[in-house]
Amino acid sequence: MRYKQAMKIAIAQINPVVGDFGHNAGRMRFWIDAARRQGCDLVVLPELALAGYPPQDLLERPAFLESHDAALRQLITQEHGIGVLCGVIERSRRPQGKPLHNSALLFEDGRILFSAAKRLLPVYDVFDESRYFEPGAGSPPCLYKGLRLGITICEDIWNDPTFFRHQLYLADPVAELAAAPGGLDLLVNIAASPFHRGKYRSRQEMLANACRSHRLPLIYCNQVGGQDSLLFDGRSLALDATGAVQARATDFAEDMVVWDSTTGKGDLHPVLQNGGEDEAAAVLAALVMGTRDYAHKCGFRQGVLGLSGGVDSAVTAAVAARALGPENVLGVALPSPYTSAASLEDAAAVAANLGLSFEVIPISGVLASYLETLPPRFAGPAHDVAEQNIQARIRGNLLMAIANRFGHLLLSTGNKSEMAVGYCTLYGDMSGGLAVISDVPKMLVYRLARLLNREGPLIPERVLSRAPSAELKPSQTDQDDLPPYEILDPICAAYLEENRSRAEIAAMGFPAAVVADVINRINRNEYKRKQAPIGLKVTSKAFGSGRRYPNACRCQENEAGQDGRTAECPTRNFKG
Repeated sequence: MRYKQAMKIAIAQINPVVGDFGHNAGRMRFWIDAARRQGCDLVVLPELALAGYPPQDLLERPAFLESHDAALRQLITQEHGIGVLCGVIERSRRPQGKPLHNSALLFEDGRILFSAAKRLLPVYDVFDESRYFEPGAGSPPCLYKGLRLGITICEDIWNDPTFFRHQLYLADPVAELAAAPGGLDLLVNIAASPFHRGKYRSRQEMLANACRSHRLPLIYCNQVGGQDSLLFDGRSLALDATGAVQARATDFAEDMVVWDSTTGKGDLHPVLQNGGEDEAAAVLAALVMGTRDYAHKCGFRQGVLGLSGGVDSAVTAAVAARALGPENVLGVALPSPYTSAASLEDAAAVAANLGLSFEVIPISGVLASYLETLPPRFAGPAHDVAEQNIQARIRGNLLMAIANRFGHLLLSTGNKSEMAVGYCTLYGDMSGGLAVISDVPKMLVYRLARLLNREGPLIPERVLSRAPSAELKPSQTDQDDLPPYEILDPICAAYLEENRSRAEIAAMGFPAAVVADVINRINRNEYKRKQAPIGLKVTSKAFGSGRRYPNACRCQENEAGQDGRTAECPTRNFKG
């Protein structure tokens, strides 16, 4: 397909730092200059590129908005020699409603040519845009250098009735633009669309469907990088009117691709996310990016974590080594009287294989001191939940002491399966500044470990083959208290990510009593997760800002067992 006006358009995905307007403007200028050097007429940058997404309650601070506006004025008035389309904060001119718009702005060499405010403001999962922004009233097509552009912002394109069975909004901005008098030549969507497993597939299908529905090519520019728990994968695209991908930026890194309207073709850069085995590679890349960006954007250069000899801490250590550099990561083994020699050997092997600094700090003496100090009130059976949790809290305190003294970021190592059912200890193994794998189910942790081992024997085979154990009492294994992870993980996914009921999950083939017990544990441990460190989101429903459940709650389905009676949770994961 040939277009009535020749134009080369650059799609530049950047990794902004929320509120660092100097840094963000610098990254924007870097890619604007790169696009100009390649002879492009227009460069497209992501949603809220100058502020970073999401800025959250910073939008309520006048100083933040004034700094944004000053940086924007400076950016606009510079002679770039190219058109720039990017996401900005725009002040509303309406006397009623929220004072701000989430807008797209097109400017060129000191002149503002066009602006459009985002119309569909998401308020589900991790999004809360109606808290800050007023929706736009709709904008006409933008005529730029002979092409009529239909400019939308992220969610504006996610309401196509031919793709979604249920629409969240009354308006379909893309359809309205396509039906405008004179029509369109090109759809453009600037976005900050977070990553989760499999989302790239549905997102690309949705974009392709929009192209086919309106018989238009489309340019999609997505943010990249980690912002707190959110991970943005980039993977910006240009698609033709049939929905076929003609240009594609890489995932999990800043990148720029150029699309040429004379040929309808563009640059195709390699990506990790192609499904199948590549899903684990994409999750691993997302975790590395998220750990690196969270640490560096918060001012940390070094990390510390407990190395238990288990698969969770091994995978977390491997992510940290990639994110921060192995020379900047300290692994600490904290053996108790119940720690096996194999665990200590495997912890040391993981550190050596990854090139980490490694220390051993035994906690047996500290545990003995606790137990001597607590009686007589503490008298009771040995190895019970209280004694087990003391060990975890000793380790958490020692690791926090190291983090405090040396300015390290403490990385906690619990996985999503444990976090879901509360198989973790408050102020113990939950201590930390970042929970790297807290949204990674246990079986996926094993997949990540095997993926890492393709590069060499980083994680000893014994770590992957022996039964997982907290080693807080003699001969303990996780399956003493929990269903096998092969059963636990799909139950958790069905309940947490698919919102299935207890009866629906049991109908999938799982024992009803097990399903009831798992759901009870999930809901009774909400209070723990609200006190957990921030975690990196890689599934469609992570614990944290995207899952808002009350601690105090009497929901009959959540609490009733198979016979209708309230089920109890006698294990350490509720008591801890």
